[in-house]
Amino acid sequence: MPTLAIFGSTGSIGCQALEFVRVSDVDYDVRVLTAWTNVEALASQAEEFQPEVVVLGTMDAARRYRMRRQGGTERVLVGDEGLEEAAAWPGLDTVLSAVVGAAGLRLTLCAARLGRRVALANKESLVVAGDIVTAAAAASGAEIIPVDSEHSAIFQCLAGASTREVDRLVLTASGGPFLGRTREELAYVGVDDAMDHPNWTMGAKITVDSATLMNKGLEVIEAHWLFGIAPERIQVVVHPQSIVHSMVEFVDGSTLAQLGPPDMRLPIQYALDYPVRNGSSWPRMDWTQRHSLSFQSPDVRTFPCLRLAYAALETGPSATAVLNAANEVAVEAFLDGRMAFNAIPDVNERILDRMGGDEAHSLEDRLQLDEEARLRTKELIGKAGN
Repeated sequence: MPTLAIFGSTGSIGCQALEFVRVSDVDYDVRVLTAWTNVEALASQAEEFQPEVVVLGTMDAARRYRMRRQGGTERVLVGDEGLEEAAAWPGLDTVLSAVVGAAGLRLTLCAARLGRRVALANKESLVVAGDIVTAAAAASGAEIIPVDSEHSAIFQCLAGASTREVDRLVLTASGGPFLGRTREELAYVGVDDAMDHPNWTMGAKITVDSATLMNKGLEVIEAHWLFGIAPERIQVVVHPQSIVHSMVEFVDGSTLAQLGPPDMRLPIQYALDYPVRNGSSWPRMDWTQRHSLSFQSPDVRTFPCLRLAYAALETGPSATAVLNAANEVAVEAFLDGRMAFNAIPDVNERILDRMGGDEAHSLEDRLQLDEEARLRTKELIGKAGN
């Protein structure tokens, strides 16, 4: 019976992973579940799956969880230290890292150092410390299996191929809810507009990142570390239908693509079942119907976050950590109604210009740089709002 830890189990990816576990032909033993403060959802999951340990983000959430789960036998851990302890929990085969933001970095790194299979749905692990995480995985023999639909597609297309045979990776982007708009037309869009994604149902932060194209920029950075391909050989194309999830063009001119409905349960199952493909009841494409597949270049004037991601990647891993930190703070300010949509890339660029040249090589220095970038971003947003 394969053993599984799901970090971020009450989020979108975590809930869909548990949906897969319920119907899987494989009898998974879920030993770890985590949430930040969503006590009711986590307690309900624990009642169903009977994990050995759960992690909550705060002492207050842990107290409320214990009251809700009186009689439960699982161990209750708290905060970042709890996440790391759970990632090192004895007997785990696979760790699904689906905690949103830089908080998932330490647990991903812990699992990688222990040689475990990491089903990676936390972009920031590689955006903030891709050099550190991939070095740890190489040293321990850990497998990193991507869960993002785009990287899962590339991973599948590369099966049996060497990176020496790859000419370029082509990441597809839906274009988000504002495809075709100009920067001037986006001056007054609100949170509800940004959350109205045409194809995917995701959490708030990643949905806003999709609307700014920062999500695709983070995926470019992630693809570089996952597959060892230089930034200039990673291309982004807008594909509004979200049927082609990404492509690999080989040196002989052949292109392989992975296609399917826009359904995250497919890459989640692939990552957890890998290297075996088991059956599923997820929706299929009806290839007897007419489908339109269109592709176009991204508009980096209207959506400059994509350009910033490439610039940060060219500078180095410390710069991508700075950009990620600034973006997390900026998106939070937008979601809270404290900042306009078009201000997100402007704030990101200003912080990247100020701090992108700073270098931090160790994990602790990198996390300190991350924190400093967050503080400076908050100060910049506060000054702009006064």
